Amino acid sequence: MRKKLLLGVNIDHVATLRQARKESFPDVVEAAKACERAGADQITVHLREDRRHVQDKDVFSLRKVLKKKLNLEMACYKEIIRIARKVKPDQATLVPEKRQEVTTEGGLDIIKNLDTVTRTVEKLNQKGITVSLFIDPEFDQIEMAVRTGAQYIEIHTGSYANARGEKSREIELRKCIDAAAFANALGMGVNAGHGIDYENIKGILRMPYLHELNIGFSLVAKALFTGLEKAVRLMVQKMKYYKE
Repeated sequence: MRKKLLLGVNIDHVATLRQARKESFPDVVEAAKACERAGADQITVHLREDRRHVQDKDVFSLRKVLKKKLNLEMACYKEIIRIARKVKPDQATLVPEKRQEVTTEGGLDIIKNLDTVTRTVEKLNQKGITVSLFIDPEFDQIEMAVRTGAQYIEIHTGSYANARGEKSREIELRKCIDAAAFANALGMGVNAGHGIDYENIKGILRMPYLHELNIGFSLVAKALFTGLEKAVRLMVQKMKYYKE
């Protein structure tokens, strides 16, 4: 069955470049508009506790101007929850967060943090915000995700993307495939993201029941040579013939 697989473009790295010099450019809002023109279905930004790239004003500005969906990646911090409830993004994706990490290193441990995650999901749902949980492709984490009341999981595809050798990559991909099928059987919507690029997406498209992909670094890196709109269009084209 052929279905439309949605593309969420993460533009954190545009903000990273801006913050490197503390300038007003490149403009995150203009980047988001370019992504929309090129066919992105959603704009994703991660508002970190340390504000290392995306700033509060970016999130509020994006909410005002976007024609497509806004997906706010966030940890379960009180201050960030308060901002999310005020901004009211279309979707919030709950992720783990450590100050010393370069990028998100793994999925949210819902088993250890069930009460905190459940309370956060409830607070966001109260404001009409759909919630997705960024987790590793593990059945026990998926079972806990169901208990939180979240509508989606986002399968962390980093282990697949970073695997070396065909055999290792196939093993990691099979975990993602099985996790997607398991989550769907439990009534959860399925998203995926982390480390996806123009080559390894071939494997990602083998995952069943996918609703959306969130892709950032590879798109912004490609944009250095092609421009952002063309980079997004190239990814949209690769996703065009996804078969569930």
